Amino acid sequence: MATPTTFWRLAGMSYVQYVTRAASAVRNAAKEPAKSKLAANSKFTYNASIWEGGVQGKKVEIDALSKAGI
Repeated sequence: MATPTTFWRLAGMSYVQYVTRAASAVRNAAKEPAKSKLAANSKFTYNASIWEGGVQGKKVEIDALSKAGI
């Protein structure tokens, strides 16, 4: 008997990749006025910093996945 697994894993994607693609598909398929509200929710920012020797380094604002190194 085969080991059960999720379809996104079988497709070679991580869960984050699956959720990102699914959310993008929903945003693209929506009609106005929901589409504008969903577009506003798709933007994000967060602060990241590297800790070295127990000391927090400089904070960098991340506003795109390319800046996050993903």
